[in-house]
Amino acid sequence: MTKMSSTYIYHFLILSWYIFLNYYISQSEGDPQKSKIFQNGGQWKYLTFLNLFLQAIFYGVACLDDVLKRITRKKVIKFITAFRDLLFTSLAFPLSTFVFSLFWAIYLYDRELIYPKALDDMFPEWLNHAMHSFIWPLSLAEFFLRPHRYSSKKTGLSVMAVSTLAYIGRVLWIYNNTGTWVYPVFANLSPAGRAAFFSLSYCLSIGIYVFGEKLNHLIWGDMVQPGRKKQK
Repeated sequence: MTKMSSTYIYHFLILSWYIFLNYYISQSEGDPQKSKIFQNGGQWKYLTFLNLFLQAIFYGVACLDDVLKRITRKKVIKFITAFRDLLFTSLAFPLSTFVFSLFWAIYLYDRELIYPKALDDMFPEWLNHAMHSFIWPLSLAEFFLRPHRYSSKKTGLSVMAVSTLAYIGRVLWIYNNTGTWVYPVFANLSPAGRAAFFSLSYCLSIGIYVFGEKLNHLIWGDMVQPGRKKQK
């Protein structure tokens, strides 16, 4: 089995896993208790579920890229490859790492601030780990499968900034219209504290982006530096 074939199989299996998770969670809306959790914004108000959806999109694009390379073996799929790399380096890896690190940091400090104990009766333990634990090693493994070309920091960080501001805007919009915060931790902070939390969260995201770039370079060297062509 060639490396390309094994990479395709890996991407297809992980895509199937994320499709299953997204489907499983969407079906939970029929449960009265779970539906109550999704009030005032639906499941998409939670960064965890947005991340699961994003991962499904990324692995879908990765599978498409794998298939087209096997079929055409031409440069006509440069756009798909470039989009795959931008999606992974600026969103998929940073977000999965952010959700993993911030969730467990707050959870270990005081789980009631982010994942109240009452949720244990609604979401099985395996699902909690699927949403908040396994997402990081699965994303990290992508670095070792193939090199990814990082865009300029201006482009990569701009994509992150836009997505971050969009989510913060949605959180504030939900609070303004419903009077409830998406996560309990926000209710325990002052306005200045929330501003500091959002600012530090974006700084953490920048650190994750830089870490990913350094890791990619450590593994693959200068193969995919911006402006360079891959060495065959």
